[in-house]
Amino acid sequence: MSELIDKISEHFAKKRIVIIGDLVADQFLHGTIARVSREAPVFILRHNETETLPGGAANAAVNVASLGGKAILIGVVGKDLNGNALLDKLENSTVDCRYISSSIKLQTTTKVRVLAGQHYAPRQQVIRIDYENTEAFEDKLQNQLDENLSSAARDADAIIISDYNYGVVNDRTIKTAKQISAERKIPLLIDSRFNLKNFYGATTATPNQEEVEQILGKNFTESDCVKLCETLGYQSLLVTRGNKGMLLIEIGRTPFHLEAVGSAEPVDVTGAGDTVIAAYALALASGLSFSEAANLANHAGGIVVMKKGTASVMTDELLGSLSKYGSGEFKAQSL
Repeated sequence: MSELIDKISEHFAKKRIVIIGDLVADQFLHGTIARVSREAPVFILRHNETETLPGGAANAAVNVASLGGKAILIGVVGKDLNGNALLDKLENSTVDCRYISSSIKLQTTTKVRVLAGQHYAPRQQVIRIDYENTEAFEDKLQNQLDENLSSAARDADAIIISDYNYGVVNDRTIKTAKQISAERKIPLLIDSRFNLKNFYGATTATPNQEEVEQILGKNFTESDCVKLCETLGYQSLLVTRGNKGMLLIEIGRTPFHLEAVGSAEPVDVTGAGDTVIAAYALALASGLSFSEAANLANHAGGIVVMKKGTASVMTDELLGSLSKYGSGEFKAQSL
């Protein structure tokens, strides 16, 4: 255990992780229930504050930075208020934003979560409103993204593709990332909401249970996951399963189940997958094995789901969790 903690302390800060994908402004609108409307049987919410936080690929980058790594982010925002707020948060989180493009023709993808409650009571999410960019990227902007990826990844230790299906990730992006990964012999990690099958030949991916079910069906087995990993040409597949822990598939090895770390009742799972892939990428970039990297990612995920809103994990929190819960349990068992 002490050796693993030493590796985190010594190596994470030296690693440069390039994250390319869909940037999302996660907004949290906080309000107090004032009364019932006379116009309709609905509550009237008195607005208290609106907070904008990095989501999607931006959240993965923030987590890389909070864990001590050098996060280089590639993506697109609109030239609008939400885009400006998102960039401010990223810069304050020490994320390298030099390779983020902006366009007046695009709208910054924004997810507004309305949190309501009475005075002195916890706020609960009552509705989410999504503002999604629907405009196709012009060739000039796409060329800029490809150039930015090639430039940013020149001395990277790992590449994360964070695909939320909002347009940044496409066949050109994937081809460029795979080529760089192969030439530099660095890990290429995939987090794709809907299109995991499009990323043949990457190093590894971190789908959640629902995303795997979309491909294999609800009653998938470990053997199904092994076949999927082989079919996609991956070295490993890390399936996140909420309070049931994680399933690690590694080519040539017996599948392993990792028990969930910490409480079985999460506070908020918003953005937990971004935290998982950030910790996983830093660990692999630092020379850790897939099982060691999965263990660290499991601890990071267990920490972040106990925080409200889109959150990140700090290095001292990760080290504290490892010290408290140990290296975690790896079990060869059926789903």
